[in-house]
Amino acid sequence: MRIELMQEDITSYKRAADFLNFNGNDLVCLQHEYGIFGGEAGSHILTLLRNLKMPLVTTLHTVLRDPNFEQREVLDELAQLSDRLIVMSQYAADLLRNVYSVPGERIDVIPHGVPDLPFTDPNYFKDIFGCEGKSVLLTFGLLSPNKGIENVIRGLPAILSRHQDLVYIISGATHPHIRRREGERYRDELQALASEYGVSSHVIFNNRFVSAEELIEQVGAADIYITPYRQEAQVVSGTLAIALSAGKAIISTPYWHAKELLADARGVLVPFDDPQSIAQAANSLLENDAERHAMRKRAYLHSRGTTWQKTAQAYMASFQRARTERIARPRAPLQYIFATKETDLLPEFDTTHLVSMTDDTGILQHSIFTVPNSLEGYTTDDNARALIVSVLLNGPLPGNRDTHALLSRRYLAFLWLAFHEKKVRFRNFLGYNREWHEEVGSEDSHGRALWAIGTVLGRSDDPGLRGAAGRLFEAAMPATLTFSSPRAWAFSVLGMQAYLDWFPGDRVVQGARDLLANKLLDIYERTHSDGWQWFEESLSYSNARLSQALLVAGLSSGNRRMIDVGYESLNWLVAAQHPKDEDIFVPVGSMGFFSQSREKARFDQQPVEACATISACLQAYQMTEDKAWLEEAWCAFRWFLGENDLQVSLYDNSTGGCRDGLHPDRVNENQGAESTLSFLMALIDMQKTETPTVKEVKQEMSVGLEPNYAS
Repeated sequence: MRIELMQEDITSYKRAADFLNFNGNDLVCLQHEYGIFGGEAGSHILTLLRNLKMPLVTTLHTVLRDPNFEQREVLDELAQLSDRLIVMSQYAADLLRNVYSVPGERIDVIPHGVPDLPFTDPNYFKDIFGCEGKSVLLTFGLLSPNKGIENVIRGLPAILSRHQDLVYIISGATHPHIRRREGERYRDELQALASEYGVSSHVIFNNRFVSAEELIEQVGAADIYITPYRQEAQVVSGTLAIALSAGKAIISTPYWHAKELLADARGVLVPFDDPQSIAQAANSLLENDAERHAMRKRAYLHSRGTTWQKTAQAYMASFQRARTERIARPRAPLQYIFATKETDLLPEFDTTHLVSMTDDTGILQHSIFTVPNSLEGYTTDDNARALIVSVLLNGPLPGNRDTHALLSRRYLAFLWLAFHEKKVRFRNFLGYNREWHEEVGSEDSHGRALWAIGTVLGRSDDPGLRGAAGRLFEAAMPATLTFSSPRAWAFSVLGMQAYLDWFPGDRVVQGARDLLANKLLDIYERTHSDGWQWFEESLSYSNARLSQALLVAGLSSGNRRMIDVGYESLNWLVAAQHPKDEDIFVPVGSMGFFSQSREKARFDQQPVEACATISACLQAYQMTEDKAWLEEAWCAFRWFLGENDLQVSLYDNSTGGCRDGLHPDRVNENQGAESTLSFLMALIDMQKTETPTVKEVKQEMSVGLEPNYAS
């Protein structure tokens, strides 16, 4: 046990939810019984459940046909909060459907698990209890007045009149709630009743909790097991299930679980509060060995499907269904749904977390929550992104120019360190000990580095920074012409175009840009179809950058086909990331991505996808002045601010950082470099475009502006 709930202390339930959330648990399984938890009808547990971020599977040990108001309220909300509900009998499942209106597809019937006991002769265990040569009746479990044990004691004289060598074992401690209220009054009353009926010498009280080994011995010693409960409203009895698994002859009153479990002659049902019927059934079984043993065999064989191993497998299947369903139909915890969100205004720039993630070497790759994770080291990818952001922040946007200029120099210095002059390529992964993990990094990291250097040359007014970037650009550009990665082509095109915005007459760079842009155009022409208007046979990461690269290259070079393909592919991508009837942005998830042969992965959703979509849509808006593109940019930006599947903001306005993505059940609380830089880059793009608020855009579109993506 890791954490304990104080039954009546509601704050302990809130803290338990926090504990479960920050420990990254995949799923919570609740065993629910009204009397376990504090508050009216155990309502305190709802405080914990409302704050959970992961799927919840609840096993209901009690389902009432006629609940009181508080019990009904608790179970209704419990059903709403749970991804799946497990009950142990078909009757309980019927109650959930008919009384509580729970859809049947959310209910799993998993019988009470039982130990895999051998089918043994009761005489094997009787000597342990001093019962050799005697017939043994047994009732076990926590003692409480509703167990009806007094009715067995009242029936004992009629049994003993025909079977003198018989004992009745009553095993189990008094229920803790009963003992708190009444002490041992019920047990004392049973002992007094046994004395009154003259059967004290035939009744054994075992007043304690027993170990699993002792339980097997006690059940094993019984010739007949009896559950004489006084009320029908019991949907599960663990003791009855265990007795069945041991192959016992069973006598029971007809409460709900017993009627289901003992059907088909797997036991004998007698009326409630009827000692004579209990005596008649016991005498009949004790005097008919063939009938008793046949009943035992039927009970034992029926229980084989409910052993702990089979039950565990059924639970795991339910857990997997809960996870799969949460991915398919994500929903937000209540505290996210009702949290105040400002999704139609741009936040102010805050580089606090960016500065926190940066040390003397560069920006660290990952964080643990908001704390930089030095162990994971650095990447060229992230330092290139950071260079772009710091250069753009050092321009006309508000902020501390001195800080941003210092950051720009540090990130450019990292790219110089990453460049392998002999290989004429960038390395990507650098350990915190400043040892490179490879001699040559990925093509994508090289393209992203060139994009950052080109941004310095096209946007910075710092002559020292530009001079250093110019030399590195010249050295790094030629390698991009040999690359085979479409994203490396796209990143390189964006970098070359940024360079050409300042040096438009450089024919060499123009030629390189056109070569790579034409490679993108060529793979689109060879791959796209009516239902798949894309460059590749799958969508993976930074998808919108491919469309954006064609738009900027086509605009600069006057290539109309490039522009048309840029609009066409971006239009198709936007539709793929904007589900029907859902006014939210849903980027292609990294848990499988999206291909023509498989369904689109909805999770994990990454900030880098929102950033790329925003940039590409704003590029299309600038070229067309079509407000539909602007609305799509806003839709993707609102994803950062809380208009997403989980209704939770990924942007953390207390740190200036951005959380690492959306899982099916929760946000990834780590605020790494890629996510934070993706948010800042998206915010810069939105701000520099001087975008109207989302309300203004919608108002304009509502009065007759129709989308015209290819205008």
